[in-house]
Amino acid sequence: MSQQDFVIAPSILSANFARLGEDVDQVLASGADWVHFDVMDNHYVPNLTIGPMVCKALRDHGVTAPIDVHLMVKPVDRMIADFIEAGATSITFHPEASEHIDRSLQMIRDGGCKAGLVFNPATPLHLMDHVMDKLDMILLMSVNPGFGGQKFIPHTLEKIQAARTRIDASGLPLRLEVDGGVGLNNLAEIAAAGADTFVAGSAIFGARQASDPHAFDTIIKQLRAELTKN
Repeated sequence: MSQQDFVIAPSILSANFARLGEDVDQVLASGADWVHFDVMDNHYVPNLTIGPMVCKALRDHGVTAPIDVHLMVKPVDRMIADFIEAGATSITFHPEASEHIDRSLQMIRDGGCKAGLVFNPATPLHLMDHVMDKLDMILLMSVNPGFGGQKFIPHTLEKIQAARTRIDASGLPLRLEVDGGVGLNNLAEIAAAGADTFVAGSAIFGARQASDPHAFDTIIKQLRAELTKN
């Protein structure tokens, strides 16, 4: 896979929310590709984060990069409509959180966004089999969703390989995204397993140093260097 096919998507879950617009501007200026936007409802997952107003605020602030919205909410359909209106580029959700997976995916597509399913560590991949034609991306969680800063679950590498096999067999141009515990220590092997889109929160925003205004430049260059090892 060529270097330009890889996407680095910093998760703003680890950003400084008191200066969110500035943080997002800085990571994008440092070479990040997408903004990963984690939405949690304290119902589907045991945490509460941000909603469509923050997405719209980033657009109004001037962010033009793709905003990749990961819905960890149940039910999902109302939030899908709200995030389409707020300026999302892509919207992914968990199959367990929708009563009608096909309908929810079609809602996203009809709204002009890219659509995807998210698979928790113990969620079987076969849930994608009958909706492949409505998918633009698959997101594999390499931690249990709800909190940033968790450690990568090692057997996710086998699941990435299995998902890549399914995607390649379909002949469809789906992106394979991985989220959770992604950093310099494992990025190369995650890419080697077949992923092409990488969500990193604490690995990127945790590199911030008050004494180094170029910290984001440095960490994103280091992540890109890891991706050249394949």
